[in-house]
Amino acid sequence: MASPNLNAADLFGVKGLIAVVTGGGTGIGLMIAQGLEANGAIVYIIGRRKEALEQAAKTAVSLCESIEPSYFTFLGYPAKAIAQPSCARHLASRSIMTDGDITSKIDLERAVAEIKEAHGYVNVVIANSGIGGPALKGLPPNPTIAQYRDFVFGWEQKDFTETFAVNTTGVFFTVAAFLELLDEGNKRSNFKQRSQVIATSSIGAYNRNPMGFAYGASKAAVVHMFKQLSTTLVPFNIRANVIAPGFYPSEMTTATVEAHKEGWPKTTIPEERAGDVEDMAGAVLFLVSRAGAYTNGNVLVTDGGRLGIVPSSY
Repeated sequence: MASPNLNAADLFGVKGLIAVVTGGGTGIGLMIAQGLEANGAIVYIIGRRKEALEQAAKTAVSLCESIEPSYFTFLGYPAKAIAQPSCARHLASRSIMTDGDITSKIDLERAVAEIKEAHGYVNVVIANSGIGGPALKGLPPNPTIAQYRDFVFGWEQKDFTETFAVNTTGVFFTVAAFLELLDEGNKRSNFKQRSQVIATSSIGAYNRNPMGFAYGASKAAVVHMFKQLSTTLVPFNIRANVIAPGFYPSEMTTATVEAHKEGWPKTTIPEERAGDVEDMAGAVLFLVSRAGAYTNGNVLVTDGGRLGIVPSSY
């Protein structure tokens, strides 16, 4: 039996990994992409908004210019690429932006075709796209039953179902679209760990005091869906896991995070802060690397302890 390799760089290494991140132009998706990209993975970022993808590309260039030359040498890139215009091109070869709407099968098939032509396979698909949906914000304090009824019944059904269309249905068809490329990733054996799909759910899937019913229910559905996928994809050697974040800076949490920029009370988040890119990068690097290779059907909660102090089903 071979001696165990307990070197952290090897346990959490992702050099050569081919990853797809949907909704990777902003927020948590961008954090995930940055964490993978900074450690040697090739990342395809799929998003609906061209301006967000362009901004993500600019962020990638800034990241490139801050990396030590030895890092690029380790990847086979010339050290002189650092702090030169060519640096952006080198990084672009590891971070590819493509516009696409995960609620459109046509867009998903186009993204799959583009990646198949470029690389022929993928190792990890991270279904991160999501929207907030109708919320209870604006409901008066201590409402009467009539006020409560009128407020929630006033939501448009299309807004409610659109939340599921993106957060649940879109996630499912993202996984389905990439199954053959994930299978090919296993066959290529370019990365030691078996291929994997990861969904970004939320602690809203467990929180019993919702800000919006559609959001929490759609994220709970994703958790259950991925537990089912972790079983049904076993014959194909494809794993399925979930990341359930708490408060992280994103478009959905901008106002809340900004209101607590000086810190959070321990009664709200025991760690007294929002999550950041290092927290998210650490979570995803664990799941996709050798460190998390024995993980399937798992939900990784990264919330600073919030679910432990609010009514929840976790």
